[in-house]
Amino acid sequence: MKAEIKKNAPSDAQEDGNIDKIRDILFGSQARDFDRRFSRLEERLIKDVADMREETRKKLDTLEDFIKSEVKSLTDRLLSEQNARIDATKDLGNDLKELSHNFDRKVTQINEQAVKSESEFRQQLLTQSKNLSEEIQKRHTDALDKLERESNEIREDKADRTAIANIFTEMAMRLTNDFKIPIE
Repeated sequence: MKAEIKKNAPSDAQEDGNIDKIRDILFGSQARDFDRRFSRLEERLIKDVADMREETRKKLDTLEDFIKSEVKSLTDRLLSEQNARIDATKDLGNDLKELSHNFDRKVTQINEQAVKSESEFRQQLLTQSKNLSEEIQKRHTDALDKLERESNEIREDKADRTAIANIFTEMAMRLTNDFKIPIE
């Protein structure tokens, strides 16, 4: 009886090939759909990262331009004040000592003010830099979380291969009359 069943039953290789064909017919479009979704997700992620990079570059360029203009403005103001003091010193030779003293005092104040302004400016720059870094990190984390969520959704949506294999095995056994229902 077993020899007769083996003659009528297709070989394991044919059976595996048929199962692969059936699997491709049933789930091929779903697999291709998953591939397309992954491709779109990857393209969107690449675009988002490029956009964030470009936005960050623009913000840093703007910040650099602002810093340059502020430094130039401070330098021009310092030069202007220094030139005014020198001209006043030349015109008032009689009051040289007093003006020299006042000039030294003003230069010291300007230097202190410049140091203070520079310190404040550096603190502002540091704060803005930290804020930008935190925002970039947050966006990066959000993008990774979004990618992880979508990957999990895709994984949860796909069919369980073991369950499908069991269904096809049972179907093949029923078709070949090899399937025996246990009697209790």
